[in-house]
Amino acid sequence: MLLHSLAIIFTSIAVFTTAAPISKRSISDGPVIASNFPDPSFIQVGTTYYAFSTNQIGGKHVPAASSPDMINWTLLPDDALPQVGAWSNGDAVWAPDVVQLADDSFVMYYTARLAANPSTHCLGAATASSPAGPYIARPEILACPPGGGAIDPSGFQDYDGSRYVVYKVDGNNIGHGGNCNNGIAPIVPTPIMLQEVDRNDGYTLIGGSRQLLDRGEFDGPLIEAPSLIRVPEVTAAGGWMYVLFFSSNCFAGGLYDTSYATSITGLFHDSTDYDKAAEPLLVTGSLGGKLYSPGGMKVGADGVNVLFHADLGTSDAVRQMWTGVINIVGRIVTIE
Repeated sequence: MLLHSLAIIFTSIAVFTTAAPISKRSISDGPVIASNFPDPSFIQVGTTYYAFSTNQIGGKHVPAASSPDMINWTLLPDDALPQVGAWSNGDAVWAPDVVQLADDSFVMYYTARLAANPSTHCLGAATASSPAGPYIARPEILACPPGGGAIDPSGFQDYDGSRYVVYKVDGNNIGHGGNCNNGIAPIVPTPIMLQEVDRNDGYTLIGGSRQLLDRGEFDGPLIEAPSLIRVPEVTAAGGWMYVLFFSSNCFAGGLYDTSYATSITGLFHDSTDYDKAAEPLLVTGSLGGKLYSPGGMKVGADGVNVLFHADLGTSDAVRQMWTGVINIVGRIVTIE
């Protein structure tokens, strides 16, 4: 399949929803949150943006921040998820994502360690009446597949109103050592899965999960951190092209990147729908050499605004939050 042209422009981000007009601001000189704020996700509610990140040892379950413009961020004092589900021991809460439902309530998807087996992460859901929380955890596990558990949930709503969660099966968790515990054969699959959920409550499962993509020869030990959007495309089935962003290689090191795959045959037909780009969107050295190990990209519901993290220096001890905009033109992917 041919690929769409997708240009990434690292400028300050404006509001790109029906609630406010599009306006572009000048390029920023560095990260918009300089402290540790890895795996960022965000949601726009009115004229305010809310961001959420993976937690730090001994810190809040879900750190949060707010911004009027995607550039000037204020870290919020309260834990967005004060208590995780009873199935978890509360450690290592990773990669939360928030969606807004039709009734203006909010659902957070999050990753946490399984109390019965702390080496395994599973997915949970929590609900709130405010985007900043506090979120009240649902008692049930959202997903915990046997092939290593699950991490990195991200919500998606299709053109017909149906809702989904995409996530990674954490296969490298049960790997055989080496790079990110999955560099020694036999390599364990780390597929990106699609799970439909009830459009009204955002967490009741509908049917089983389906595989969208898995790691390949050039992805190193894994792919992870999925973020799914759709864009109009007259040549695509149903008039929509689906773009699945993801990171590949190990986060601990300079090979970690941000890439994507596209489908013009629908959201899901079979596991061959999504064609990976020939080259990543972001790699170490991107943005004039400012980025090291860029990954964990979240693309907003508008299909334009993005957040991602990159290491401070060459250590993953501090992963700073950056912002940008994407522009989809044609069917060839470029980086500007």
